[in-house]
Amino acid sequence: MFYRPEDGHGLPHNPFNAIITPRPIGWISSRDANGVNNLAPYSFFNGVAYQPPQVMFASTGDKEDQEQGKDSLSNIRKTSVFCVNIVEYAARDAMNASSEALPHHVDEFDHAGLTAQECETIDCSRIADAPAALECKLTRIVALPGVSNHVVFGEVTGIHLRDDCLRDGVFDVTSYQPLARLGYRDYSVVTELFSLTRPDD
Repeated sequence: MFYRPEDGHGLPHNPFNAIITPRPIGWISSRDANGVNNLAPYSFFNGVAYQPPQVMFASTGDKEDQEQGKDSLSNIRKTSVFCVNIVEYAARDAMNASSEALPHHVDEFDHAGLTAQECETIDCSRIADAPAALECKLTRIVALPGVSNHVVFGEVTGIHLRDDCLRDGVFDVTSYQPLARLGYRDYSVVTELFSLTRPDD
């Protein structure tokens, strides 16, 4: 099968998201100008540089009670900071609850039953018991083609690691089982690893 996106795919559901999988989930926390916390999962998320450490996430679509984009994007535009919380399998239901399109004045930490804790280097909340959290200062927002497609880049200014996820000096992802986004309504979870050595190592 071949199709041009501009012509449509003719399938019951769009296969695009199912092709680019698995995708890590950036559970983005931010705060509006009035001090209201926001929390939302984004599966267009990744690390983009080591030195200094930098991450990105993409926000797509509009929200009726925001001028442009969604709550996370609006908050970050105004405060220039955000936090990336890593999603573990045990938090899948809370993550899903925080994805609901709620009015901008609703605190998703409360809505999802999560404990908010202040970050160390930025004025923002993070999920208190997340396996890891990356405190970030905004470096740039890039508008992409299409309606309300934006990529947010941030430099990591502080990193939290939950103590039980450190084993023999290594951040062990199998200790918390990271959640990954697949296509449609599907997710996956990392439960085992294997290693490969580069030919030139």
